[in-house]
Amino acid sequence: MLILAGLGNPGAQYQHNRHNIGFMAVDALARRWSFPAMRSKFQGLAAEGVIDGVKVLLLKPQTFMNDSGRSIGEAVKFYKLTPPDVVTFYDELDMAPGRFRMKTGGGAAGHNGVRSTIAHIGPDFRRARMGIGHPGHKDRVLGHVLSDFHKVDQDWLKALNEAVADAAPMLVAGEDERYQAEVMRLAPAEKLDPRAKGPEA
Repeated sequence: MLILAGLGNPGAQYQHNRHNIGFMAVDALARRWSFPAMRSKFQGLAAEGVIDGVKVLLLKPQTFMNDSGRSIGEAVKFYKLTPPDVVTFYDELDMAPGRFRMKTGGGAAGHNGVRSTIAHIGPDFRRARMGIGHPGHKDRVLGHVLSDFHKVDQDWLKALNEAVADAAPMLVAGEDERYQAEVMRLAPAEKLDPRAKGPEA
């Protein structure tokens, strides 16, 4: 059993925010692998299904980003899992838009959803980091992550989420390096400086 959790904020006003790319990834996985409709569970929205023969819980915590770990921790405890059985999908400021990297363990790097997850289950979970770019100055970060993706972002955003879902058999097999390579093969992103100035957020 694996938990694939997207990090984000609940509510229609946040639905298309950059900070909610993790929710978008989980929705793409649910569509691609024909999961049932999500239901309220573990202080989140959850659905059980199978990806390439592996039982999976898709989870979107509804506890708001800064308390994401509460929902993930509850699911981990219920299924008697360990941190390596958890993959979190989330936005990464310090990667150019559309880039994708897998990582296991480490610190939170300023991401409050990751910090909360570490607080509840420890640091040794798997992280699927989805690049959203940096607005260029730390004072603009909050506005950047809590604003919607621009129209010019839609092509790479759709391609990245579809690639994350299509390549999922490698993820559930524990082949994170192959998964990362396959996602980037399916959705090659331009090699942009993550701090390159794009449209105003």
